[in-house]
Amino acid sequence: MSAVKWTGGAEHWTHKDDIKLFLWEKKASPKAPHAGTVFFVHGSSMASQPTFDLHVSGRPYSSAMDWFTDHGFDTWTMDNEGYGRSDKQRNINFDISNGADDLAAGSAYILERNGDEPLLMYGISSGALKAALFTERHPERVAKLALDAFVWTGEGSHTLDQRKKKLSEFLAQNRRPIDLAFVHSIFQRDHPGCADENTVNAFADAILTLDDSMPTGTYVDMCSKLPVTDPQKILVPTLILRGEFDGIAGLDDLINFFKLLPNMNKQFSVMAGISHASFQQKNYMMVYQILHGFFTLQEPSYKG
Repeated sequence: MSAVKWTGGAEHWTHKDDIKLFLWEKKASPKAPHAGTVFFVHGSSMASQPTFDLHVSGRPYSSAMDWFTDHGFDTWTMDNEGYGRSDKQRNINFDISNGADDLAAGSAYILERNGDEPLLMYGISSGALKAALFTERHPERVAKLALDAFVWTGEGSHTLDQRKKKLSEFLAQNRRPIDLAFVHSIFQRDHPGCADENTVNAFADAILTLDDSMPTGTYVDMCSKLPVTDPQKILVPTLILRGEFDGIAGLDDLINFFKLLPNMNKQFSVMAGISHASFQQKNYMMVYQILHGFFTLQEPSYKG
């Protein structure tokens, strides 16, 4: 494994009470008209920069942040408490609600710097749960919400069915070890072949540069406490993204969630040829295009 360094952005730090939280910013290209501010939220088993600012030789725009900055968006991401460069010292398992608290602190910091322009939120896997819960609590801060690899009640999720077999282990400790084999398992469990080997190896190097263990809190929540979000309390325009082969996101579960979203400016997209970890798949550019279309879609002038 080779250590990974990140360049081209700006490090920021904010606080949640006495907890230090790391944020990473990449500014919009001056060559493109301003399109908004995107706030990316990472999942259970990797910090923010490996997920959203990855670089893979020969694979253009492996960094979602770079693609969106070139299309006129200011982009931000942050490490939840317990992950990456953010504080890890508390003796807790850093669950989904705690992650939503982090987003409240991070979003306040970003809004102070972007003129209070409401954010375009994207969360993946447990990051989608955190983003949804944050949006319930602070709808005024969110212009649009995109939930990828999301799960509501857990019904029809064969990945969670398998994970529940280890629930007692996750309950017994606040962190779980990760290594190269674990990162590869993310891409093998649903539909092998959706991601190429070079990308998975680069992703693993980036993840393991920052962490050798991950919090158990999101696993515990997803195995034993669902649902943790209420679709009827999510008031903003919302996009549900579901990879064709994703074992986390049961299709019927997501459709039932989608039906209950009260804002009629909503979309549901099934992404062909994609399993979990959308931005690291072979069809990653398709994900960017779907997100871009949603984020730039004009607000309806007539609402009935």
